Amino acid sequence: CETCSKEEAKYRCPRCMKYSCSLLCVKKHKLALSCNGVRDKTAFVSVNEFTDLNLLSDYRFLEDVGRTADAAARHCIVHSPATKRLLYCLRNKARGCNIDLKTLPVGFTKRRENSTTFNSMENKFYWHLKLIFPHCHAEYTLKGVPDDKTLADILKPYIDPVESDPVVCQRLKIYTASPQSDVRILMKIENRSRNSVRYNELDASRSLLDNLKGKVIIEYPTLFVVLKTLKNDMVVLGQ
Repeated sequence: CETCSKEEAKYRCPRCMKYSCSLLCVKKHKLALSCNGVRDKTAFVSVNEFTDLNLLSDYRFLEDVGRTADAAARHCIVHSPATKRLLYCLRNKARGCNIDLKTLPVGFTKRRENSTTFNSMENKFYWHLKLIFPHCHAEYTLKGVPDDKTLADILKPYIDPVESDPVVCQRLKIYTASPQSDVRILMKIENRSRNSVRYNELDASRSLLDNLKGKVIIEYPTLFVVLKTLKNDMVVLGQ
């Protein structure tokens, strides 16, 4: 058992492949790793390990996607002129800032979650933003983040030893205890194959808008906050 290291393992998690001996250890591992226990249908499988079961799973997954896409296409909001006009405006304003903003069809989770707006009076984006802290298995969603705010200021309520919320500070103590120079902010590069995932390293001293320029954004930015001193599997472009 990879949780208690005492008993013989009887179960294997379909999501993260961790071995457990009992229901208690299964619950503990889900809590510790923020694991939902549901098999990842889109996980990469090498050609050597690909079997008929994987092929069947992919076929069923594509059928589910087809049904979801068909249901979304029939949704009344899709054909709403106001919705189309709003999305066109967002993409157009983003293009003017050298940001390739892509939106998903209605029915996708990121499309439902996205609360990004553009204020014409201020000529400013207010972004929906997701922060992920992999070393603590924590993630936070921010709404209405102005595009002229620096990444350092955005992260202050989370990893600053003085200004951060006490509850958040306790959960992210591995970050708050580390020097600020060890903190790296990464963003996944879109439109790459699953076996060639790369990340861009962002500059914390620059604004959110400056960091997003020249990049592809699907619905809203997702930032990964990692520490240089701790090992992680995220490969920065060029390394």
